[in-house]
Amino acid sequence: MPQRTDVQVRAGAEKDLAALTEIYNHYICETPITFDVTPFTPEERRPWLLSHPEDGPHRLLVARSAGDGRILGYATSSPFRPKAAYATSVETSVYLAPDAGGRGIGTRLYTALFEALADQDVHRAYAGVTLPNEASIRIHRRFGFQQIGVYEEVGRKFGAYHDVAWLEKRLS
Repeated sequence: MPQRTDVQVRAGAEKDLAALTEIYNHYICETPITFDVTPFTPEERRPWLLSHPEDGPHRLLVARSAGDGRILGYATSSPFRPKAAYATSVETSVYLAPDAGGRGIGTRLYTALFEALADQDVHRAYAGVTLPNEASIRIHRRFGFQQIGVYEEVGRKFGAYHDVAWLEKRLS
């Protein structure tokens, strides 16, 4: 397993699409963490990748192993809502390969993401966390997010209802 120093963080690229899709599909198929229920093909996921350019407020950063080049996870900032008045708010997320947790990779990704957003016209960052998910709550709190509410039983997956905590981070 790579050590923290053996992880590189960079902007996501077309060549990462299959690995990014595989990571996300794990969470679709195995967990309630995302409320998507049908796995994606890389081609179906391409518009998502293209909606995160290398600059601006909507970013996609990937962590890759310096040793073998394997994608270990990614972090994004995406539009919070489609209406124009929400343009200075983003929704952030971080997803790691199933075997990449607990090694500081999520922290490296979020550090790079918020550094990239520092020069952007972004006022607030939001994160929705399906409960329970202590690892996600912990990383968001570490980065200054505060819980602002819980949508109770808002999604049903795997035959059970799930709550979603909403967290907010003040930026500019």
